[in-house]
Amino acid sequence: MSISRRRFLHLVGVAGGSTAAYQAALGLGLIPIAGAAQPPDIAPLARGVRKSVLILGAGLASLVAAYELKRRGYRVRVLEAANRIGGRILTIRGGDVIDEVGNPQVCRFDREPHLYFNAGASRIPGDHTATLDYCRKLDVELEPFVNLNRDAWVQDDALFGGQRIRNREYMAETRGFISELAAKSIRPEDIDEPFTAADLKAIVEYLRQFGRLDPQLKASRSKRTTSTSFANPSALQDLFHSKILSGMAYGESEDQSAVMLTPVGGMDRIPAAFAERLGDVIQLNARVDAIRLTDSGVDVDCVTRRGRETLSADFCLNSIPMQLLAGIEHNFPADYTRGLAAVPRGKYFKLAFQAKERFWEREKIYGGISWTMQDISQIWYPSHGIHKRKGVILGAYTFDGTSGDMFARLSPQERLALAIRQGEKLHPGYGGYVEHGVSVCWHRMNHMLGCAAAWSGPLRTQWFKTLREPAGHHYLLGDQISELPSWQEGAVRSAFFALADIDRRVRESVVA
Repeated sequence: MSISRRRFLHLVGVAGGSTAAYQAALGLGLIPIAGAAQPPDIAPLARGVRKSVLILGAGLASLVAAYELKRRGYRVRVLEAANRIGGRILTIRGGDVIDEVGNPQVCRFDREPHLYFNAGASRIPGDHTATLDYCRKLDVELEPFVNLNRDAWVQDDALFGGQRIRNREYMAETRGFISELAAKSIRPEDIDEPFTAADLKAIVEYLRQFGRLDPQLKASRSKRTTSTSFANPSALQDLFHSKILSGMAYGESEDQSAVMLTPVGGMDRIPAAFAERLGDVIQLNARVDAIRLTDSGVDVDCVTRRGRETLSADFCLNSIPMQLLAGIEHNFPADYTRGLAAVPRGKYFKLAFQAKERFWEREKIYGGISWTMQDISQIWYPSHGIHKRKGVILGAYTFDGTSGDMFARLSPQERLALAIRQGEKLHPGYGGYVEHGVSVCWHRMNHMLGCAAAWSGPLRTQWFKTLREPAGHHYLLGDQISELPSWQEGAVRSAFFALADIDRRVRESVVA
């Protein structure tokens, strides 16, 4: 039977969950193996050697590059069009302005340290070593981020009449159903000769323990859950027709562990730590109008509060989002230009509100995520501020273009009203706890107009190498040109790649 790689990975995922699918994809060479990363060993500039670098945008990749280059004696200048640093690291607190095109908002949260909303980057996996190393070096204090909580809720209108159930019930029943099928399908005659009867017994016993099967190899539901949702055996089969099943396995993947990390006080503590060490290297409200490659470097036209000026440098590192960069005047090579326009922008959306009471803690939920098949997709509960009077809850997080476009068409008030209506299915009386809401539609945010680059397999094959390599003395930066799009680690590693190449070229020029 002919079978495609896509179909094979789907079957592996159904049988073994996302971890099995991920490992299979690694084996097929479809996913790069991202090991530990360290900053490149950049040689300090020799006495009398002067090299300058213009860095466009003040996202994490740019800040990392500026920090490493400045330490080695390079003359560095960072130009940022917005009035803040961080790019898609955006922590919103009371009084902050959300600069969304057509939908400007002012956050009305109370001015308390624990009442904030990470509208962009929110969590750091334990294996994102480069990001964590900078947190250590820059004294950014971290705390646990509860990513997976079996006491959170799962809700799908297509299951159990839309009734909410605990995550633990959902997972227990699906595991039991799979174990029952697997245990009953094992036959001694189907197993190769070296596989002994003792081996078979051990496997069946493992399945009994894993799925809590009774002696007849049936899932004994009365011992597993308190809900009556699964009383009808056909309901178990319905689970596997729900698209929410793939979401439930997310905690098994390499970058989504049960407990992750996050900076104390908000993710913007990381860019703030870099800025403290960079000082006046960073220039805000500096809009780039043109980029011109020259034989010996790069010229950049920009508009600042002082007016229009042209800046020249030996190298240019550029983290301007590709969807914006394609529209800036430049003289990039033709294939480079086509690549910039070929990669679609991501359309992530987040909404949060200040709750007058921490009602979720009365439901035994301390951190973690509830899932729903409604437009809001997820509800996140804060891992910090436990047992304080109020808290900020993430009431919607969507990462598909359809939902993102739908929310983009709504006003901030309409978005909040929709999120409240849908949240009622997970938390009855939900709307009564809402005090102040705020939302961020990344493909409408000024100076961004998009989220993580939406690379597909074919696009990555066709354009990634072309865009990652320098065009003359110009380099793209950011998670948009990394093996880990949407993650801070991807941004950091993109900086490492560019810095290593600049270091190589400078060393070679000095020798020559």
